[in-house]
Amino acid sequence: MPPRTCRRVASCARGCTRSCTSPSNGCCDDRQAIPAGGKEPRRGAVAALRRGRLITLEGGEGTGKSTQTRLLAERLHGLGHEVVTTREPGGSPFAEQVRAFIIAASTAPHAPMAEALLFLAARADHLAQRIRPALERGAFVICDRFTDSTLVYQGLAGGVPPATLEALDRLVVGDDHPDLTLVLDLDPVEGLARALTRSGGKQLDDRYESREIDYHRRLREGFLTIARSEPARCVVVDASESEPRVASAIWSAVSERLAGAWV
Repeated sequence: MPPRTCRRVASCARGCTRSCTSPSNGCCDDRQAIPAGGKEPRRGAVAALRRGRLITLEGGEGTGKSTQTRLLAERLHGLGHEVVTTREPGGSPFAEQVRAFIIAASTAPHAPMAEALLFLAARADHLAQRIRPALERGAFVICDRFTDSTLVYQGLAGGVPPATLEALDRLVVGDDHPDLTLVLDLDPVEGLARALTRSGGKQLDDRYESREIDYHRRLREGFLTIARSEPARCVVVDASESEPRVASAIWSAVSERLAGAWV
């Protein structure tokens, strides 16, 4: 498929049989999505997927990835699909331990390469335990952060050569690349303000959220750089809009880009 120009869309949708709880625990949701220009399928009729689809949400701090992961999962679930929601770092018991160790502000700063290797180890376990089994069942997997976050946080903003990270990630991910990546774009000043509100006005204790504003600007530019370089995979979503409008833009992107998932 020829590459398309990566476009920004105005604000605008994983599967298992349990009710959705949180990205860390995962959920299974059912909804049958609508191909662009197509008719909504009969409610409850589950589409037969040849293979599951991996959708990732990326972006800086406070962009609403967790909320939009949940909303997209609910929509797909309501259309009859099996949906698995998950997150990185995390998603499996071992990966959650890695997450707790690295993200806690109380731990001493770690060298970016050390962080990257820990994240890659967590991703290998996450793929084996959660993502690949779900894809093999034909489920939609929606992941809050994935490989792009490693390239941006430890690579473009952390100083690890991107080529090194890409080579290591190929060993870990193999052929299980995202079918669609939604980059939620937001001015870091607004994103950090949202994160502060979410914390109840308390000082941010996430070791990444608490970094200086220039660091967060580098993160934003890093995600946009990836989106520009891979327009066939990435869609940039304006996360400054209201939650319903962001959800609508995301659903439009999913319907257009993953039309082949409905057979």
